[in-house]
Amino acid sequence: MPNTSSARKAVRQIARRTEINKSRNSQMRSLVRKVEEAIAGGDRSTALTALKEAEPVIMRAAQKGVVHANAASRKVSRLAHKVAKLAT
Repeated sequence: MPNTSSARKAVRQIARRTEINKSRNSQMRSLVRKVEEAIAGGDRSTALTALKEAEPVIMRAAQKGVVHANAASRKVSRLAHKVAKLAT
């Protein structure tokens, strides 16, 4: 149990931030899954649309500290590469 008022406030802030981070992470993972499903289906236009929707969410998650910036860039890069391969 927190003993000081500042520690109590910190607990409240951490709980609030944890909920936001869980939400961001969940949204990011859902959008990544959507892109991967479109790639697996072989539908390039759907995959491109899904990627355009997912990329800003992934990068925002990195900006907010939910995922590491390099991990986010790697995710976007790999998805973009897979979508590009669908054209050939």
